[in-house]
Amino acid sequence: MTKTKAFAPAKINLCLHVTGQRADGYHLLDSLVAFAEVGDHLTLTRSEVMQLQVTGPMAQGVPTDGRNLCWKAAKAFGQPAAITLDKHLPAAAGIGGGSSDAAAVLRGMSDLYGTPFGGEALTLGADVPVCMAARAARMEGIGEVLTPLALPRLPAVLVNPRVEVSTPDVFRALASKTNPALEPLPADGADVIAWLRDQRNDLQPPAVALQPVIGDVLQALSACEGTFLARMSGSGATCFAIMASDEAAARAATALGQKHPNWWIAATALS
Repeated sequence: MTKTKAFAPAKINLCLHVTGQRADGYHLLDSLVAFAEVGDHLTLTRSEVMQLQVTGPMAQGVPTDGRNLCWKAAKAFGQPAAITLDKHLPAAAGIGGGSSDAAAVLRGMSDLYGTPFGGEALTLGADVPVCMAARAARMEGIGEVLTPLALPRLPAVLVNPRVEVSTPDVFRALASKTNPALEPLPADGADVIAWLRDQRNDLQPPAVALQPVIGDVLQALSACEGTFLARMSGSGATCFAIMASDEAAARAATALGQKHPNWWIAATALS
């Protein structure tokens, strides 16, 4: 094989509890992660030298050298490739765009060279291991403890107000770094929305304090017809709403786009 394609879906933290901090500074998390049907698209081709081209509506400002996680992932794999990243997800947005891109590169390189990735995905970032599987999971520790889960397909709307949030700043602004873990997950997937309402994102309050527009996004999502739950993902600024149906998600995305033409908005589904 000389060429392959890979998809890097948006990673959504349906809930995220910060449960502690290690002596080395890493925060301990307990999070339910799902993946969206929207994301970035990658094309990988065998090459004698490493190359990275970034295209797409979100390409501006994305590095095309060794600073990019795609480049770092290929280097970690140990083989060069010519990579085209068609960027559709906003950067620094709390939806694991860079981590999902890196995981997609590792999957693509495995296809391209016929060998599995022999390294440690966690060295590329805390979200890379869960993005390697790109399926719903409970993520614990610093991202290395993963428990795959079966989630029902959840129609949703994603909104990013096009502001970047510094993850270190959000963690520094946390009121408490030792919070309760997730409550026991429901055995019946049908109860997942009711269960999610009782969970939280511990990073949401400090992120809203740093970027108040996130609060505006959450308020706008909550006001949409058919919204079951609105919450921020990761350290922000992207927020999501779980909707009653695909049709409700599409209507909400259209209405929000008309009111807020500068926001990044996507109707999708999570699973």
